[in-house]
Amino acid sequence: MALRDAKAGRRNEVGIAAAVGILKQLFGERFQTGEAFRAQHAHTTTYIPPQLPDGVLFVETSDDVKAAVKVCAEHKVPVVPFGTGSSLEGQVNAPNGGISIDFSRMNRVLEVNAEDLDCTVEPGITREELNVYLRDTGLFFPIDPGANASIGGMASTRASGTNAVRYGTMKDNVLAVSAVTASGEEIRTARRARKSSAGYDLTRLFVGAEGTLGVLTSITLRLQGIPQKIAGGVCAFPSVKAACDAVIMTIQMGIPVARIELLDAVQLRACNLYSNLSYDEQPTLFLEFHGTDETVPLQSAQFAEIAAECGGGEFHWTANLEERNKLWKARHDAYWASRALAPQLGALSTDVCVPISRLADCVTETQADIEEHGLLAPIVGHAGDGNFHVLLLFDDKTPEGIAVAENFVARLNARALAMDGTCTGEHGVGQGKMSFLEQELGGAVDVMRGIKQALDPDNIFNPGKIFHAR
Repeated sequence: MALRDAKAGRRNEVGIAAAVGILKQLFGERFQTGEAFRAQHAHTTTYIPPQLPDGVLFVETSDDVKAAVKVCAEHKVPVVPFGTGSSLEGQVNAPNGGISIDFSRMNRVLEVNAEDLDCTVEPGITREELNVYLRDTGLFFPIDPGANASIGGMASTRASGTNAVRYGTMKDNVLAVSAVTASGEEIRTARRARKSSAGYDLTRLFVGAEGTLGVLTSITLRLQGIPQKIAGGVCAFPSVKAACDAVIMTIQMGIPVARIELLDAVQLRACNLYSNLSYDEQPTLFLEFHGTDETVPLQSAQFAEIAAECGGGEFHWTANLEERNKLWKARHDAYWASRALAPQLGALSTDVCVPISRLADCVTETQADIEEHGLLAPIVGHAGDGNFHVLLLFDDKTPEGIAVAENFVARLNARALAMDGTCTGEHGVGQGKMSFLEQELGGAVDVMRGIKQALDPDNIFNPGKIFHAR
């Protein structure tokens, strides 16, 4: 289904040629049309074929963005924002050609308001760069999708990650954005106040829009204080259901767990081999607690009691920084660890999210599906919010292999939707999940089309993503 939705669209050859000529004059060497540059700005993360833009513009200021958008709007040329290229569903592809706007040079911290626990940044800064900058303030930005993604890209795909169970997702942590609209005007969606009843919530409209409504030029973020004490730990369980029962009890008891990640036995085997670990190859929870010298040991002890009640093994936890970093480095390397199980195969990383009470059902039914069809597909999940990922290893060189992968993804999404879940908890829709969005939301997608038409009547902003324009 992804290949069907990722087909090339209609190109405006005359407009593209005119825009390329003007942008060359305006920006000189900061505008590149060489194939190597264009290939680096197309989608290559999964099997979705790369679709190259016609030029790449390295912007340095919001005035650059406004000038570029005005040129593209005048000539009806697509604009595709580009952060670090770590998106997984074809969001940075250019199916209709056009101009890729690279934000890597717009990576400044514009303002930090330590007393108010917020900051404003340009879209090209990565989450790791931001947290290095914030370290001396005693604050940090908690959203951690695994990849060192750009803040603009994270906002555009409504990213979350391992810390979401405590700190929420990007929709909870973006207070305001500035964006360039189709008229070339820059707007700001909100002020820094923590709440407002003033008009439509335009901030949340742009957060998750995947660049289809405008181009973000700044993001105001909610920050958190760096915890006094952090502890991490590992606990094995006899089954996925037992592990999920422990998660549900932990959440229901109000234990403020910061991370609670589920790895199935196949994923744990991959992590053991890749990261030189020696954990039992069973369904396992990786956890982290944030708090004080008094609260973190208490929280860890409370979870150990829950784990024992659910049939889990001993909960091994530590506050040692080196040991915690090794644990979470292994979790963040899960993708590469899984790839190493069969390096000759292609990989498709996909995710769904279900109500937490249905997580065990969805994961176990997915494991049965994997076994029934003889597939190799490790599972790792953000168990605290019902979101899990499957990395399917498959033959991406043949139509038959691709069909096997796409059929599996279709079954996975149907399963999640039948449990009142969603086709994507954090990867976004892009090109890969357009058909599933229609299944999930039905007529609501037509409302989205109406919003898109109102804000972007010529369909220049990241066309061919989320839904097909009509």
